[in-house]
Amino acid sequence: MLRGLSPAHPQRGEEGTKDELVYARLFTAIIEHRLQPGMKLPEDALTESFEVSRTVIRKALQRLALERLVTILPKRGATVAKPTIAEAKNIFAARQLIEVGTLDQVIANIRPSDIAELREIARQEHEAQRVRDHRQAIKLSGQFHVRLLSIAGNDDLTDFLVRLVSRSSLIIAVYGSSWSADCKCDSHDALIALLEAGDAAQAKAWMSQHLKEVESALDMSPEEDSEPDFKKIFSEMDG
Repeated sequence: MLRGLSPAHPQRGEEGTKDELVYARLFTAIIEHRLQPGMKLPEDALTESFEVSRTVIRKALQRLALERLVTILPKRGATVAKPTIAEAKNIFAARQLIEVGTLDQVIANIRPSDIAELREIARQEHEAQRVRDHRQAIKLSGQFHVRLLSIAGNDDLTDFLVRLVSRSSLIIAVYGSSWSADCKCDSHDALIALLEAGDAAQAKAWMSQHLKEVESALDMSPEEDSEPDFKKIFSEMDG
């Protein structure tokens, strides 16, 4: 089973428990932008929707908060996390370190079956882009990056990347359109060719540039001062 944009730490043997199922549904809804950054997650409404107790909802929300997909504030409840510009830049910096840094080991371990899986994900991503299924394209793009890193054989780094990719989805929702900031599958095809050729140097250069391009597609310019221009407002009224 391919690891992609799915709960970072699925607990085998507990998939059928209520809190695990609620967590998984909320996780997916967040990374697919069905629940937007900043959206409130009231316990009452979630309890009614999932037909579970408040305890189950709280467990799921607390787990998502640990993964920084949800923000919980005293007396204000839970909301979908809304990454700041600084956080967004940090996430892409971390992805650079991990995804570029592991490519030597990826190439050392990669097998024809891995190449075939990566090609299939890229094919599905291309189809999602063709029909403009933004949510599926984002999910498959993340799945490609996570599956690639998993070939290095470091489960801890792979789990960490799942979290980074999930938070990248929130960043895309806040700072750019899902379409413009999404990875392009034809460039993923270019990487696959480099991996198949065993060209580590070019693969690293490609990955570094690729992540920079994804980040640059986002509008992370500083927000303007929120204080209104009173002189302009009132002069226009007088005019």
